[in-house]
Amino acid sequence: MDFMHTEPALSGPRLLTPGRNCWRVAPARRFKLLIDADAYFSAVRSALRQARHSVFILGWDIDSRMRLMPGGASDGYPEGLGDFLNALIEERPQLHVYILNWDFAMLYALEREWPPAYKHGWRRRRRLYFHMDASHPVGASHHQKIVVVDDKLAFAGGIDLTRNRWDTPEHAPDQPLRRDIDGKAYGPFHDVQAMLDGEAAAALGELARTRWSRAGCKAALAQNKTDGGDDLWPAGVEPDLSDVEIGIARTEPEREGVAGVYEIRRLYLDAIAAARHALFFENQYFTSNVLHDALAARLAEADAPEVVVVSPQNQSGWLEQATMGHLRARIHQRLKAADQHGRYRMYCPRLASEQDGCLNVHSKVFAVDDHLFCVGSANMSNRSMAYDTECNLVIEAHGDATQQARIRTAIADMRNRLLAEHLNVDTQTVRQEIAGRSSLHAAITSLQSEGRTMAPLDPVVLPQIEAIMPDKVMFDPETPINPDELIAQFVPAHARKPVPRRLIGLGVFGILLLALAVAWRFTPLREWLNLSSLIALARGLEALPFTPLAVMAVYLVAGMLMFPVTLLIAVTGIVFGPFYGVLYALAGSLLSALAGFGFGVWLGRETLQQLLGRRVNSMSRRFARRGIPAMVVIRLLPVAPFTVANVVAGVSHLGLRDYLIGTFLGMAPGIVVTVAFAHNLAEAIRHPSLATIALLAGMGVLLIGMALGLQKLLSPQPASAR
Repeated sequence: MDFMHTEPALSGPRLLTPGRNCWRVAPARRFKLLIDADAYFSAVRSALRQARHSVFILGWDIDSRMRLMPGGASDGYPEGLGDFLNALIEERPQLHVYILNWDFAMLYALEREWPPAYKHGWRRRRRLYFHMDASHPVGASHHQKIVVVDDKLAFAGGIDLTRNRWDTPEHAPDQPLRRDIDGKAYGPFHDVQAMLDGEAAAALGELARTRWSRAGCKAALAQNKTDGGDDLWPAGVEPDLSDVEIGIARTEPEREGVAGVYEIRRLYLDAIAAARHALFFENQYFTSNVLHDALAARLAEADAPEVVVVSPQNQSGWLEQATMGHLRARIHQRLKAADQHGRYRMYCPRLASEQDGCLNVHSKVFAVDDHLFCVGSANMSNRSMAYDTECNLVIEAHGDATQQARIRTAIADMRNRLLAEHLNVDTQTVRQEIAGRSSLHAAITSLQSEGRTMAPLDPVVLPQIEAIMPDKVMFDPETPINPDELIAQFVPAHARKPVPRRLIGLGVFGILLLALAVAWRFTPLREWLNLSSLIALARGLEALPFTPLAVMAVYLVAGMLMFPVTLLIAVTGIVFGPFYGVLYALAGSLLSALAGFGFGVWLGRETLQQLLGRRVNSMSRRFARRGIPAMVVIRLLPVAPFTVANVVAGVSHLGLRDYLIGTFLGMAPGIVVTVAFAHNLAEAIRHPSLATIALLAGMGVLLIGMALGLQKLLSPQPASAR
């Protein structure tokens, strides 16, 4: 135990209460925290090899092509997950395998196994049942990550059986086995899964069967076979705890008149209220409004507990960074303001050097003092508290003094193993530092180093995004979307038609964009549309008698297809020179911006309300009040792709005149410098001389100076000392 060695567990009744903050509490013979996917994937493959009756796999994403052991399993079975399971079924006539995968939104289409592939990978044997789960409200997802083998051994946590998840606790930047299914390297990845057996595993089997049935699956379910038989626990894996009770907590959204289940949200709130010394959170997201309110209330107290949040430095991709990343920054800054006694800090696990960046944290774990430990699929987001299906496992120290001491020691060790991995020290060192300093923050600070370590993280709220970001957005909703209200937003009652033309046009436009994305991903299109091919196209346009009109047409079409406008501007400078290049680029960019604005006007504010909610009206008014300055800032420091900014401006209250003036003033300096730099770069390559090289160097210094100046001008100013 690390905190107050002689202090008993939390006084009063047990925190885990079935029907309130958990579904049920069931005993487990053994429990193991598997840190990172290397440990999980090897354990689950070992368990699957021993399956005799039933296997349930539930996930947000499951890929038949992924390899559980990238270095080779050497167990006589195929390496790919789909082939491996099919081989087991062929070998064992009594075995049935049930795979339930989220029927994903098209937003994730390019990141997932496509339908022809998973049909080929999963549907080879009659006793392998694969189903896409769409039994959730509009916009929600099936997010549980559960595997149950023969109802004897079960796994639950944050790791899906899919690509780009495998890694070891070393998280070496140059790990050769960390490759996706196409052989491409991906970055270090951290996640956590739990393994357990006994009655708790059988309870997860019951949960999996219920979920399978609610998803509309009609396959006959294999009978529960928990009595007797082989011990499925992987050889050589020592449990963290034996003979312990496990709480199972869920989130299930309200649907079709069936009340929602919000046990995980209640569990978080009860845990935060019960903490005495320290709250430790390790989570992919930190955007929940209800958790912010609970933590802010505790941080305002005189005896507030320490709050440690371990989170990735950046979210995945520009869209997630601009939405979930911004919401996290907003929550973080509000908690800093509420922290009256310096008890709250956020950290990111930094890799071997600052150049390697921070570790991609995907886990969903929290600990309360040495009294409670929770691992599962639920993020600290609005979605996971009320909207998506989730499953968390909870251990609580209870019983007589000996039992409590044993469980509290195990809870502290599991938390300390996570800290030790991030701080790049051994668990014993972390234990000693916490015990000696009686503070998580002090222990972390004392163990921080210049190499791999836990670095302070202070995400900031960008005013450019804050000005247009509502408090609640579609990416992290707190309540299910009502289909009737959604239809009403698209089609007002006074103007309803069987099939509105606007929706038809929007659908066709969406299909075209999707077709372009698919072509870019699976055809040579991205090789054709490179700098040299664009220059060749532009030189062909240069020879035409109507060159200006042809260039304008290229900008117009490319802008509507979301092609990078900066690349077009550079090509224009290379081909047409500094004078005509600037004129063509300015005219083409303004024409493309005007077309996007017009599309936004045609799209209408009602349609945008589906994405941003009814706050879009007040958002638009605030946007319009800033007028020209707002457009100048957006063009100088883009917070969204060129086309997206154009369409959003079109549905706002911003006037066309202010929009065009702001666009011109914001883009003109960048166009002039970009065209000049591209032209001089081409000249330096074609006709190298001291003059051309000096001019190019000067342009490079100017570009760097402009970037640094904008960064200083637009970055948030530090708060004054109190």
